[in-house]
Amino acid sequence: MKAAVLTANSIEIRDVPRPVPTADQVLVRVRASGLNRADLIMFSGHKHGSAGGPGTILGLEWAGEVVETGSAVKGFKSGDRVMCSGMGGYAEYAVADWGRISLVPTNNMSWEHAATMPVALQTMHDAVVTNGRLQPGETIMIQGASTGVGLMGMQIAKFKGARLVIGTSTNAMRRERLGEFGADVVLDTTDPTWADAALDATDGKGVDLIVDQISASVANQNLKAAAIKGRIVNVGRLGGNTGDFNFDLHAQKRIDYIGVTFRTRSVEEVREINRRMRADLWPAVEAGELKLPIDRAFALDDAAAALAHMKANAHFGKIVLTG
Repeated sequence: MKAAVLTANSIEIRDVPRPVPTADQVLVRVRASGLNRADLIMFSGHKHGSAGGPGTILGLEWAGEVVETGSAVKGFKSGDRVMCSGMGGYAEYAVADWGRISLVPTNNMSWEHAATMPVALQTMHDAVVTNGRLQPGETIMIQGASTGVGLMGMQIAKFKGARLVIGTSTNAMRRERLGEFGADVVLDTTDPTWADAALDATDGKGVDLIVDQISASVANQNLKAAAIKGRIVNVGRLGGNTGDFNFDLHAQKRIDYIGVTFRTRSVEEVREINRRMRADLWPAVEAGELKLPIDRAFALDDAAAALAHMKANAHFGKIVLTG
């Protein structure tokens, strides 16, 4: 089969053996795959947890038809249209654990749109609902709201009854579009007064829940913007892995500061994340209420160009590969 394989310096389209599913896996004929920042990290020569390095087939999410199921798999059959998360989606065929697979809704969702959904849905349901404990009537801020995951986070917050959704982006054109995806207030974190603006938007109380994809560069301002007994969920570190942290302000406000990642979770934990997400959100997915815009689609043969497009950071929404 054809696959986009990492080399020491780039990525190449190669003919590689088709994967064989284990007892707990499903083999899928990939029709579209979504790009994610973790792919770009590995493309840039760094590890993402234990993944990465020459020989790696990138691709954390994809959609396609079931070809074969392992002996322990139930609930899926050959021909099913599915969306998956895992590793190896930049290829004609990929395998995924049965617990990381969902049936594509029957509302004429395209392969390309289906491929944009798994990572964003799983990541943000886990961050906003499970770890963030968002309750109806609360306020929430999504740091890095113009990413695919961020756009989904705002929509989930609205669906779960948030009273006020604040989205942040450093790009003016992207800020103009955040309202389409649930933002009631939009802030620019390059403005040194943005934390004061967040306090003003919440009548001085502060934000109940901050889902942070930026981290280091905004950490202390997050503490300032948070409510007493607020929660901050550390999802990403686009602004740096390390930085200054005001421990006294953290203690004064009695903030729950929660770190999340999929890299250290067991297979069983990820299955449960996907199960909870579907139980909570699937009616909204089927109704088309939760969706992501596609910025641009590339052919699988052009995987390197797609990753370069992501690296240029000029996109809004998801980039996908097809073929």
